[in-house]
Order: sequence, then C-alpha cells, then structure tokens
Amino acid sequence: MCGIIGIIAKKPVAGELVGGLKRLEYRGYDSAGIATLIDGRIERRRAEGKLSNLVARLDKEPVRGNIGIGHTRWATHGQPSEKNAHPIATDKVAVVHNGIIENFQTLKKELVGLGYSFHTDTDTEAVANLVSHHLSQGLDPTQAVARTLERLEGAFALVFLFAGKHDLLICARRGTPLAIGYGDGEMFVGSDSLALAPLTRHIAYLEEGDWAVVTSKKVQIFDRANNPVAREVRETALSGALI
Repeated sequence: MCGIIGIIAKKPVAGELVGGLKRLEYRGYDSAGIATLIDGRIERRRAEGKLSNLVARLDKEPVRGNIGIGHTRWATHGQPSEKNAHPIATDKVAVVHNGIIENFQTLKKELVGLGYSFHTDTDTEAVANLVSHHLSQGLDPTQAVARTLERLEGAFALVFLFAGKHDLLICARRGTPLAIGYGDGEMFVGSDSLALAPLTRHIAYLEEGDWAVVTSKKVQIFDRANNPVAREVRETALSGALI
C-alpha cells in the first residue's frame, strides 16, 4: 500500500514532503522519492529501501521548490529499485501513484507505437507518457489529465506535477482514498489525514471517481463524468502534537 503526499506552499517543500512520507511509513514500502520544480524544471530524488536512504540522498543533493510531490512505494509492477521508485516522470509531468493500472500493457503498446520510450518496469510510466502525449498535442494540464483518466482501468490514486506550473497539482482517485488539505495560501494532498495532520486541520475527502485541480488559492473538484462537484471540508481532530 503506497503512500502519497503533494504540497503547494509559500516556502521550500522538500522537508515537509519527507515528513509526510514518514507519517505514511506504517503502510509499508520498499522505495521512496520526491519531485519538486526548480526554475520550472522537474527535479527528482529517489532511493531504494528505507526513507533514511532518501534523506541521505537529499542531504547530498538537496532540492529547492515551493511545490512538490512525494511517494513511498510498495512494488506491484517491477522490482524494488531506484529506477522503479516514484515519482515517475517525463520532461513534462511527474506522477505518484497508488494502485494498479490494469490496462497498462495496452496503453504501453499504443504509446510505443507513437514513439514513446519506457525506462521503468512500472505501470505508472504509461500514465506519465499518456499525459505527456496529450500535452504535446496542445492540451492544457487539466484537459490532458481528463483525457488520460478516460483511458485508465483499475484502482488508483494519482497526483500530477507539471513542468513550468509552479501553482498546480492535479489529483484523482478511483478505488483508493485521497484527501485534500486546505491552508492559508497553501494546499496539500495526501493518502490520508495522518499524512496532512501537522500541515492543516481542514480536509476534504475525494469520493469515488473524483479528480481535482489544486492551486494555492482554490480547489476545483470534478466527478467521473467531469461535472463540477462540492465535497465537504471537515475539521479533523488530528494535529502535529498527536503524531
């Protein structure tokens, strides 16, 4: 069971991303990683094994950026390795993923036929390449994700980070929980409220089939039919003091 966190903040997020992943360690994992934007470019740090290995990597090769995503992975497709660790990225998009894309082999075959290369053994790379393909066709990130979600089969939670977009995360859930945390000019996405507890007490839970466009100022949530919907923002009793 993988762990996911995403943050849009007013300050560098690498430390908070790692903190969120630490709170998700109870889910079990065999690799971990984060991605941020530096001058509009996606920058990743990943490591096989315990989160302490990722922390050591970040100590040697720190990353800046006020927006980012993080992931602890329990391998389902491909062996535990840095190569297969999330975030999975192209030059246009990085994605973290919990779940299984059941039709990834079909998608991969189509994308290879279109000239896309695959460098990991993960099903997630088909998602990243499919979003990249739609972006290269002139769609904006919201349109590209919507088009991609129409093709995906399986159960998943996804969070996307886009090159050049310093105030945008897009997330989606189908069969796998995902929560959005609301802050003051900051926003957070996580696998559960525990991941977000020290960051915010105001949380909305995506319902089955929902996906959301998240910026520092607002959250737009859509159902599986792409209709705008509202989800209740609740105040959680969890706080950093309880972690």
